[in-house]
Amino acid sequence: MTQVVVNGHASTLDEVARLAGVSKATASRALNGRSKVSAKAQAAVVDAARELGYTPNGAARSLVMQRTGSVAVILPESDERVFSDPFFARMLHAVARSLRERDLQLVLLLAQPGDEDRMLLYLRGRYVDGAIVASHHRDDRLAEHLSDLGLPCVFIGAPWIGAERVPVVDSDNAGAAAQAVRVLIDGGRRTIATIAGPRDMRAGHDRLAGWRQELDAAGLDSNRVAHGDFTEHSGTTACAELLDADGGGDIDGIFAASDLMALGAMRELGARGIRVPDDVAIVGYDDLGVAERTQPPLTTLRNPIDQMVTEAVRLLVEAIAQGGRGAPRRVVFVPELVRRDTV
Repeated sequence: MTQVVVNGHASTLDEVARLAGVSKATASRALNGRSKVSAKAQAAVVDAARELGYTPNGAARSLVMQRTGSVAVILPESDERVFSDPFFARMLHAVARSLRERDLQLVLLLAQPGDEDRMLLYLRGRYVDGAIVASHHRDDRLAEHLSDLGLPCVFIGAPWIGAERVPVVDSDNAGAAAQAVRVLIDGGRRTIATIAGPRDMRAGHDRLAGWRQELDAAGLDSNRVAHGDFTEHSGTTACAELLDADGGGDIDGIFAASDLMALGAMRELGARGIRVPDDVAIVGYDDLGVAERTQPPLTTLRNPIDQMVTEAVRLLVEAIAQGGRGAPRRVVFVPELVRRDTV
């Protein structure tokens, strides 16, 4: 099954192992990139395989094992958004690293509007062993579709629809937003606005809910809201909207639902001669590198992406081993407040 024909001769793994002077098991581990193979043995096996023209037949192996060795990462976003947002960059890096440690290959699927049927057709073909899904919009039905397909999957962030049918690894978005408000209140701020995320995204919805709940509990106005799309430009526009609204000049605190939007807000405040934090204190969300580079450095909530990804991959590998028959679980991580100089 694992062979190619070179000059009329089908080379085998046994021949590779014999030429390299190692066991067949060691040759197999070396060719599959697994650990616990010495550098000397690895080099000998690779040289032997090259000399014999041997290449493992992955398709045949997957038929026997009923595994492809691949995991899909599904992002219902445009390629422009995915490749410009630091959240996705960090998440994909963490997923790739975690899968690599388990000898699994990452397959990236961008499910833009109108592409869902084509993507589901691909997944029905079982070209991947499972899927990790992140970034959820209100109308997405991926949790239901993947559950119906019986494809092992884990969602990073809770989907709007079908969350009870799939394993979910999430962060406490509402609780973190409430913590941001408490920091602003403890700093003496009383007119606190928010630059919320998109209305149709679960993370944006939950962070807005946490902001509003904490202000209501403190007896403070919770009506100063402008929405962005987690980009810097939208943060600038939303901040201008808040400042230009009736009573906007009284704002002394802002919670931005992403660091990029906080950066945009800080640019707008600076352009108007409004000082941070002297006149307006601001707290962001994510801590993915942007917050450290703002002037002044941004106080923010650290989104625990690495931990979430590690847990998501662990749950997915477990689900694949169980054939997707395990009971759905929900694991929630708590973001950490990182104090800098904008409060």
